[in-house]
Amino acid sequence: MTIHADALLFDNDGTLLSSLASVERCWNQWCVEYGITAEVFARVGLHGRPAAEIAADLLPAEAVPGAVARIERLEVDDVPNGGAVLLPGTAEFLASLPADRWAVVTSATRRLAEARLDAVGILPKTLVTADDVTRGKPDPEPYLLAARELGDPARCVVFEDAPAGLRAGRAAGMTTVALATTHEAHELTADLVVDDLSALSALVSGDGVEIRVRG
Repeated sequence: MTIHADALLFDNDGTLLSSLASVERCWNQWCVEYGITAEVFARVGLHGRPAAEIAADLLPAEAVPGAVARIERLEVDDVPNGGAVLLPGTAEFLASLPADRWAVVTSATRRLAEARLDAVGILPKTLVTADDVTRGKPDPEPYLLAARELGDPARCVVFEDAPAGLRAGRAAGMTTVALATTHEAHELTADLVVDDLSALSALVSGDGVEIRVRG
């Protein structure tokens, strides 16, 4: 399969890097501090959603701003403890792309996203975070905002590991590539599903980027 695009839009956590161990440590600590039981927390969708939405599902409105600030501090402070690890193929795939042909679109806050990306040596020219939008994934707003910087949404490709992010990409009218890094392949609805970025190659020309599955 070959996909042609003007620009490539990458989710961060679970797509370019793994922060699963850190997320589990920090949210477990957060739940203890805010008196949220494991049973209650398990009923709330976590992956691929902004922390503010998660906190709003669990706490009174007046408690949400402080709770969001607290989870951000916990996760940023945990980055040096192995809180961000590059996933297979990430460095090679990004190195094959011009800086103005790709962006990172994440549900994390800018402070957290930059801490994790810096820890693994990823420096995107375009970065869209939870701080930049009013509606997070699965709403298409984050991906449409990134597309304004890079090209026609219909010629953008979204790379995601989470169902919420894939829904956002589809709603934005973009081609979607799912990475089965945090979910089973059968749980992911996309134009293409692969294990991770090591399964793909990119060829850049004056006409855009040609993405292929390695044979």
